[in-house]
Amino acid sequence: MTDKRELLTRQIIEAGRFLYARGWSPATSSNYSARLAADQALLTVSGKHKGQLTEQDVLATDLAGNSLEPGKKPSAETLLHTQLYAWRADIGAVLHTHSVNATVLSRLTPGDQLLLEDYELQKAFAGVTTHEGQVVVPIFANDQDIARLAGQVQQWLDTHPDCVGYLIRGHGLYTWGPQMSDALRQIEAFEFLFECELKTRQVLGR
Repeated sequence: MTDKRELLTRQIIEAGRFLYARGWSPATSSNYSARLAADQALLTVSGKHKGQLTEQDVLATDLAGNSLEPGKKPSAETLLHTQLYAWRADIGAVLHTHSVNATVLSRLTPGDQLLLEDYELQKAFAGVTTHEGQVVVPIFANDQDIARLAGQVQQWLDTHPDCVGYLIRGHGLYTWGPQMSDALRQIEAFEFLFECELKTRQVLGR
């Protein structure tokens, strides 16, 4: 493998171990990726335990989601990763997790978006410099037709270029960043805020 591929593969493997250890990527759920080139991405292959990833569990795809490595099958949700790389050239890593908090909150929240406001930790998100304001997290209906779902996500992104992540109802979270460390930071911030939202609702009896 090239030096860049080796580095990105190691980052994906380490992200999997970290996210699995936190309980945010149980069993074979979730998928992670990193930009390999302007028109290529590295993604986790389908059906692998994310806490036990090896170099063989990562493959290269083009931005149409096609595997560039015969015999390796990309995640069913590959298009949700590659669409982000095609959308913005500065995105270098994408993470998708299946935490309990994200899954439950996406099911409990009415409407098609979750509003996070007045939390200090909002400043962990790219482009957010103050707790004063809202971070809007769109919620999309779960759909086995990934191309259709990707189309709905793209419509949102086209009109909300400051979006830092989204939820799929009853499914999980997607977020991204220039580097893997940025995407991991945003995962942690989202998870903290999701837990705050759920606990607030419990206290208020909502």
